[in-house]
Amino acid sequence: MVAAIGALLVLLAWPTNASATGNGGVDYGSDAGEFFALMLLAFAGVLLTSIANDLIPFFLGLELASLPTYIMVSISRPAPIAQEAGVKYFFLGALAAALLLLGFSYLYGSTGSTRFDEISDALARARLAGGPITPWQMLAIVILITGLCFKIAAVPLQVYALDVYQGAATPVTALLSFVPKTAGFVALVKLLNLLVFQAQPPLDHTIVKLLWVLAVLTMFAGNLLGLLQNNVKRVLACSSIAHSGYMLAGLTIVAGGSTLEMRNQGLEGILFYLAAYGLVNIAAFGVLILLPSRARRLAGHAAPELADSAESFDDLASQGRSHVALGLAMAVACFSLIGIPLTIGFLGKLMLIRPALDAKFYWLVVFTVVNAAISAAYYLRIVGAMFLRPDPLESHAATTDDTPAFRLPVSLAMAVVVSVAAAIGLGVIPTASDLLDIQAKAATDLGYVPHLVVADRAK
Repeated sequence: MVAAIGALLVLLAWPTNASATGNGGVDYGSDAGEFFALMLLAFAGVLLTSIANDLIPFFLGLELASLPTYIMVSISRPAPIAQEAGVKYFFLGALAAALLLLGFSYLYGSTGSTRFDEISDALARARLAGGPITPWQMLAIVILITGLCFKIAAVPLQVYALDVYQGAATPVTALLSFVPKTAGFVALVKLLNLLVFQAQPPLDHTIVKLLWVLAVLTMFAGNLLGLLQNNVKRVLACSSIAHSGYMLAGLTIVAGGSTLEMRNQGLEGILFYLAAYGLVNIAAFGVLILLPSRARRLAGHAAPELADSAESFDDLASQGRSHVALGLAMAVACFSLIGIPLTIGFLGKLMLIRPALDAKFYWLVVFTVVNAAISAAYYLRIVGAMFLRPDPLESHAATTDDTPAFRLPVSLAMAVVVSVAAAIGLGVIPTASDLLDIQAKAATDLGYVPHLVVADRAK
């Protein structure tokens, strides 16, 4: 998953403009080699996190996934807002790293080992001895969850997301929406599932309740903040926070499911949702890169230094009518992020909600559905700006150009096309199959099997 989506993220940042080193969404000047090396190191950090079975390489993987992004934010474009975003991101990242080290130290001190299997055995022995895990072990788990909330942009360490997403160049923002989030959720799954919830007998539900509360708070924080934003990248930052809340709901099932099947379904839902979110975000940010900003449209070709990509709602106004293919691509991305049926986003939410229903986390399902409805307001606002808002430059005498900042680059177009095709194709085919399974299960419970389901099973 990381390799496939990583390839698309590389295409988003590929130098395509003949008049500059970077494309319309990024300007790394003469640092192209360093920029792409840092990008690949970030991907390597996620892979190291996923295979680590010891606290030391585990921490190194998490930091390798994050440290390159601090630099990429600052060098992604020569603008003060990018430097400010990089500094904010770095200092809050340093706080999160300190929390992780503190949690790892308590976990090591209370179990006597850095290996995952030995830590799991120590937790199991503590439970078999007749008591709960020690307060130090519980403190370690809580601190680690807090530190990892930074990686996934979740409450209480989500405050950086809006400024950093706005300040970074658009291809880097797309990277930030996937790489640290994936590393954080992989880390949470490994810690909670391997170290804690496979220990027998099972732990009490204190951590499950904590995850439940974090999921709900993160959903509402992201979606309510999204209603207040006027910058599209800040809206997508709020979207990132909200989607972390949805995935935390799946993580709650991984932690609190009463059966192994429920936990596996929760894990499958998280991993599928990560891939779906990464693909759809690439489509959304790719469209932003391909559309010119308002300043660029005012200046035309006379000022190539203003070849910046669209970021605000004014930049998007009426561009869906003048660039229909890009407008439709953005519409598909927004519909998928909402979770409208026949898109990959709908299937992702379905895979998170179904195990929650089986585990009887009904209020969590209600909050998830309510927040998906709230998010529709700001996603549809993006689509409405592209197709319904009048062009603010129509009567402006200085408007000399209404074309993208550069000719349609093959790399960017390929990334957007692949992402949009995946958002639709991976949503339609599996969704139809899942709906048939749901229909078959409901029919069996009612003692009636429709002819359609019988025919489908016969095939």
